[in-house]
Amino acid sequence: MGRDALRVGFDLDGVLADLASAYKAIEARLFGPNEVEDEVPETPGENDEESTGRRDDDKSKDIDEDAAARRAADLNALQHKREIVWRAIQTTDNFWTTLTSLEPDAVRRLHELTARHGWEAFFITQRPETTGDTVQRQTQRWLARQGFDLPSVIVVRGARGKVAAALELDYLVDDTPKNCVDVISDSTTRPILILRNINRSAEQNARRLGIGVVRSVAEALDVLERAQAVRNNPTLFERLAKAVGWKS
Repeated sequence: MGRDALRVGFDLDGVLADLASAYKAIEARLFGPNEVEDEVPETPGENDEESTGRRDDDKSKDIDEDAAARRAADLNALQHKREIVWRAIQTTDNFWTTLTSLEPDAVRRLHELTARHGWEAFFITQRPETTGDTVQRQTQRWLARQGFDLPSVIVVRGARGKVAAALELDYLVDDTPKNCVDVISDSTTRPILILRNINRSAEQNARRLGIGVVRSVAEALDVLERAQAVRNNPTLFERLAKAVGWKS
């Protein structure tokens, strides 16, 4: 069973753990409920589209300098606010042990599947350090409380693709399209993207790239069970790949 069993990787925040709610709670406490952002930056210093210089007004020959200055000031203020929130997170003792689960029993079910099918499961994260235990130990304790004993937690600082290749993963479950693209570019791992909210454009783009798309961890686990069942049956796998969005 071990030779044919899957090697699977799981992202933590946005997949299994609810970082967004904890981040927004700190944001509301520090700046007030009306200043809470819709999106939550994944890691400190991460560049989002707004801060990368992709601005339509920059491309115009008739730039309104006052408007451009106001926009730059707003972006700087936004980045400063995010840095304050992340500093609060990083000074919270064992912050990563305090998060709630996005899907009750998802981790426990994953543990049951690894035991049943002999899967090798790895939990991969780019979480920053906080006061208290190391990120790895905090994450291990959190996963154990959710029902997965002796979890293999890997804290990375770079792209996911090379990690997926080094671990020889068959599948990686993630909620970030960029991570899924990295996996396709640098490994033979098949990514499964969790899009909890309906976004037809994002889903079509992902499928066009050969990224599988699901709505939840529960659905991802269903897909992995099917992948295990059809591992040695190419015909059935082609049907699964078509349904999920992988390129066969």
